Amino acid sequence: MHGTARLKQQQKKKSAKSFWLKQLHSWHWISSAISLIGLLLFAFTGITLNHAADVEGSPQTIEKSATLPNDLRKLIAPDDAADAKKPLPALVAAWVEKTTGQRGGGEAEWSADEIYLALPRPGGDGWVSIDRNDGTVTSEATSRGWVSYLNDLHKGRNTGTVWKWFIDIFSVACFLFALTGLLLLQLHAKKRPSTWPLVAIGLALPAVLAIIFIH
Repeated sequence: MHGTARLKQQQKKKSAKSFWLKQLHSWHWISSAISLIGLLLFAFTGITLNHAADVEGSPQTIEKSATLPNDLRKLIAPDDAADAKKPLPALVAAWVEKTTGQRGGGEAEWSADEIYLALPRPGGDGWVSIDRNDGTVTSEATSRGWVSYLNDLHKGRNTGTVWKWFIDIFSVACFLFALTGLLLLQLHAKKRPSTWPLVAIGLALPAVLAIIFIH
């Protein structure tokens, strides 16, 4: 009887371990699949950011100028209102986008004589200025190249809310990938004696480098 009970207990323990091992493998490959492309992107841009001065491209700037039609000029005519931040009228925004090739949406800075629309974006910059008196529109768009674009994606610079959400979700996937990998190492460590020494090296190396070389 005691042998039978012990056997059942061992089978139960083995079944539980098998269940959790299967779950860990599932979460590990799912999280790795979700984060794979993002990891490649962030690993690559980690190198380009670390050598930004060596791979920096030459900025290219495009300037344009035009004049608002009379019917649209009425929509932004000077007034006595205090300086404020508000969007361009829809018709003016559509005309600006069509004429300058830059977005006309977003919050613009309205002063007594001028409307200034800042248009920062990953890998570049831009702005549109509108004279409220004579309707003169001036725009400038600067591009710093695709490496700068990818670097800004890495930093989340001027990327908007959707990309920030992506970074958060990607970070959770990477965390799960690393955590399930660590737990799988724990389960297989007995058969692989070098597991924990390698983990210790991975922990100690950046710590030692930071303490000795970063001041």
